[in-house]
Amino acid sequence: MPLVRVDAVAADPQQLDAIGDAVHAALVDGFGIPADDRFQVLRGAAGDRVVYDPGFRGVDRDDGAVFVQVFLRRGRTDEQKRAFYRALAKHAGLAGIEPRNLVVALTENGLADWSFGNGEAQYLDDPPS
Repeated sequence: MPLVRVDAVAADPQQLDAIGDAVHAALVDGFGIPADDRFQVLRGAAGDRVVYDPGFRGVDRDDGAVFVQVFLRRGRTDEQKRAFYRALAKHAGLAGIEPRNLVVALTENGLADWSFGNGEAQYLDDPPS
């Protein structure tokens, strides 16, 4: 179960939905997660302050910048991660987001790092396959 957080510098609610759809489609394509495994926090930055370097690592980004954090269980290969990044760029592009504006961070964790409610560690009691 990946948990996704998106902060978009200048996105309105419709754009946030499109970004969320793109990230989810990329998770399904790149990592093979189930289509109904969708947990996202989508935020536009209209009232917030977002700071970014417009040319970091040689990528020319602007106020269309979108920050994507994905928290997921440990175990994906580097090639799966590359496939996810490519799929996200493709799906985001189809949603009108310029791939150059995507900044992505994957954070891996273990089974004990998840609770789905009731103060329980469900993955420890019933590990996913």
